[in-house]
Amino acid sequence: MSKIPLAERMRPKELSDYIGQEHIMGKGAVLHDAISSQNIPSMILWGPPGVGKTTLALLIAHSLDRPFYSLSAVQSGVKDVREVILKAEQMSAFNQERPILFIDEIHRFSKSQQDSLLGAVERGTVTLIGATTENPSFEVISALLSRCQVYVLRELGKKDLVRIVDRAIQDDEFLKQENLKIEEYEALLQLSGGDARKLLNILELVSKAAGHLGQPLTNEFVAKHVQQNRLRYDKDGDQHYDIISAFIKSVRGSDPNAAVYWLARMIEGGEDPKFIARRLLILASEDIGNANPNALLLANNCFQAVNVIGWPESRIILSQTVTYLASSAKSNAAYEAINKAQALLKKTGNLTIPIHLRNAPTKLMKELDYGTDYLYPHAYAGNFVEQEFMPDELSGHKLYDPGKNPAEDKLRQTLKEKWKGKYGY
Repeated sequence: MSKIPLAERMRPKELSDYIGQEHIMGKGAVLHDAISSQNIPSMILWGPPGVGKTTLALLIAHSLDRPFYSLSAVQSGVKDVREVILKAEQMSAFNQERPILFIDEIHRFSKSQQDSLLGAVERGTVTLIGATTENPSFEVISALLSRCQVYVLRELGKKDLVRIVDRAIQDDEFLKQENLKIEEYEALLQLSGGDARKLLNILELVSKAAGHLGQPLTNEFVAKHVQQNRLRYDKDGDQHYDIISAFIKSVRGSDPNAAVYWLARMIEGGEDPKFIARRLLILASEDIGNANPNALLLANNCFQAVNVIGWPESRIILSQTVTYLASSAKSNAAYEAINKAQALLKKTGNLTIPIHLRNAPTKLMKELDYGTDYLYPHAYAGNFVEQEFMPDELSGHKLYDPGKNPAEDKLRQTLKEKWKGKYGY
């Protein structure tokens, strides 16, 4: 049996062998076309573990026949980045191909490390490909993010995972020797959690037992042998995305007991406290919103405190915030409002801004009546005067519909009194 893990042995060598991510890599898709045109931008590949981020970076470099440098954000520093950039500049001086710099776990790079990349990326000295499991909006500095395209890689589906298993059994020279027969795939796929690397690790683990015993792979056989060897393929013990999903749904479902249980599961599984705190910030607006505006304030303070206090004390702050948010009144009205607004914008396009709402910083704009007839609300009783704030075509179109809870009932009544039925309040 090879000492090289099956996941590494099965890493695709050609773009045509890449499985999954059809939304960006399928024929006619954006990244596929960029590679085909030999003109790729610097990019951030964002997605869960084991969906092909590193593989895709390697295949892009191979397909374009470009020099490839790889750095790990865990092990590399500013010095390492500058050394690669210096080599790239030397290549450029001799008219050699611009290299690709791949940075795994770029979200772990500090601000100074990310700053050291800016000039080279902006000048085109290197083409940066960063891989991250974290939302780049939070973890990548805005200056660097603005110079990169962000491509979202999705968790692999059943069809893709089955293809990966079948290809491994068919093509891997070591698995061929086991004469494996798969009768059921469900346990393999469920235990992998959409992670191709984990899937192949599990397959390699159970193939040894199946080959030795001469048994086919069934759900029962896989579950039994994986459970016995759990730590060998799943160092964190729990399915990251299933746990966070259960956690979010428990808070949304107003069950503080379940929410704090799933919080404990994440803590014991080694989850990054900042990741949990970010999820709470999103929850506070998406699922609570104006039903209890204090929820967002507490979640934001929690996020700040987690960054300041550190571990393990910040688990107490997380617990306080989780139980408060779970116990709070709920409303997704703000979430629904922005969804409706964005959908309306896509449908109607950039409609003309009413002339009285326009800014008039220059003489010409004033001559064109920009801002004319605007009524300053603070000059009127109750700091309100009825006027049109929507484009003419959307007059009276309601996007924010307050939720049915005491706090938003008051908001609805206030809006009803001010707009006198215009928006249907």
